[in-house]
Amino acid sequence: MSTFYVETFDFKNPGKLEEEFKALLHQSIESTDELEKWLTNVSDLMDGIAEGLNGHYIDFQCHSSSEQAKKMIEHDQEHIEPLVKRYEGLFDKKFQESPYRLRLNQDYYKQFLLRKENAIELFNEKNIELEVEEDRIVNSYFEHTGSLSFNWQGEEKTLSEMFLLMQDGNREIRKGAMEEIYTTLLTKKEDLQTIMDQLIQLRQQKAENVNLENYRDYMFKKYERFDYTPEDCKALAESVRKHVVPLKEKLQKKHQQELGLSDYKPWDTRAVSKDKLPLKPFNRIEELIQGTSDIFDQLSPRFSYLLNDMNEKGALDLESRKGKAQGGFCEYLPVSELSFIFMNSTKSQDDFITLLHEMGHCIHNDFKRNQQLSAYQETPMESAELASMTMELLTMDYWNLMYSDEKELLRAKKDQLEGLILFLPNGIVVDQFQHWMYENPNHSSEERSKKYMELSRTYDSSFVDWHGQEEWIQNNWQLILHIFEVPFYYIEYVIAQLGAIQMYRQYRENPEQTLKNYNRALSMGSSVSLAEVYEAAGIHFDFSETMIKGLMDFISLELDALPE
Repeated sequence: MSTFYVETFDFKNPGKLEEEFKALLHQSIESTDELEKWLTNVSDLMDGIAEGLNGHYIDFQCHSSSEQAKKMIEHDQEHIEPLVKRYEGLFDKKFQESPYRLRLNQDYYKQFLLRKENAIELFNEKNIELEVEEDRIVNSYFEHTGSLSFNWQGEEKTLSEMFLLMQDGNREIRKGAMEEIYTTLLTKKEDLQTIMDQLIQLRQQKAENVNLENYRDYMFKKYERFDYTPEDCKALAESVRKHVVPLKEKLQKKHQQELGLSDYKPWDTRAVSKDKLPLKPFNRIEELIQGTSDIFDQLSPRFSYLLNDMNEKGALDLESRKGKAQGGFCEYLPVSELSFIFMNSTKSQDDFITLLHEMGHCIHNDFKRNQQLSAYQETPMESAELASMTMELLTMDYWNLMYSDEKELLRAKKDQLEGLILFLPNGIVVDQFQHWMYENPNHSSEERSKKYMELSRTYDSSFVDWHGQEEWIQNNWQLILHIFEVPFYYIEYVIAQLGAIQMYRQYRENPEQTLKNYNRALSMGSSVSLAEVYEAAGIHFDFSETMIKGLMDFISLELDALPE
């Protein structure tokens, strides 16, 4: 379907691909040099396969209603990915059995050795077939949500376009739009609950197959979370409840007063006052790309070149349309050495931020290319999201290139800083919800939805009045694709957001040094621990209560410094 990626292998012929695997598996290794050469060959093979798989995934997300794209990704999931996983396990075993691995440079290979040992503990042949079924179930989630369309005043709208109406100054419009969103979503409620039931049971079985008590423990090992524990996540949740939630409630109370309302309903949380229009930094996608490029050119010409190169090579799909999956992401194509950005633009401030965010991932990918081992180009999400969330903040000094109106510029900066506070409690709710789901895999769908509402009331703001809309908040989790597609991928946003605020505080003191630190940290990939990546960035891998309080004090001062 697309031409921006390279298909090194013919996936329609898995047997031919398996010959490549077998040749490497049976290759003789008689020295340390030969072992390192073998590892490089494995990396090259895996890069070629990843390019094709990632390219097909992008095609499916861009055209989720396409039968051709669906058949292609289903073929990959049923035939190619199981083959890859099986030989990854065999390659790991071959590596572990080689006496020459102990003669490798232990400083450089320390993380690699740790990860391989972890991978062997987590590998079970039975899980390969389970993951084929898991992918099939997740695909059905995207088919259900990708087909959602909304009737708004006689026009068909996408979900992204409907959420844009949540900023409208007319309260009746906001309320009507939210009612349309949730009325439509709730028609899918039972289907999405069934999908989640199936995923929980399947994922619990995967954990049991490797002698782990639950899927939460499985995913902590899968994500190689060597630097923190589930208990740390719970302590983080409590710290956010104590030091962030009161600030969020304070901001929402102030917002209610600005809107001149006697109560504060869920359709009010993103609204602008009647005398203002929602921020709209661009009218055409070309303006978004050019404006972002100009901003990057001020920060680093390398960043600007990267965005323009992606645009020229057709690696940007930014507009919202029917038949396209929801959300946004950056996917890397290792053979082409090209990143691809996917998003659903509605010409809003959020779209501008999304492009900055995803470009942070692209910049990270660009810096990681110096890592010879492909394993070291695969970074943990706590550092991947640090790259993207930091980019949102480091560019703020140059947002005047997107906003010529000073008042609009101040509004955009205020929204960004307030957004840091507003997001953190929500991130905690999503994380703790998943902990509960997989610690209690035999719960019912009714218990699941009630638990989400309970956690929302515990760890998020209680200032919003959900009375009469309880069913909405109970099922709100169904819109969060991470819960279905990449379970437990959410606390990273919280951890990385705290890191990004540290980066921004550092930038305020020394912009030039901060940018050097940022570049250095990104170039490390996963060749060192998370703590070492954060240290290279000039910050601390620390989400203690003391750190969180200090960062919230800093953001509060930054907000106070903005002119009214």
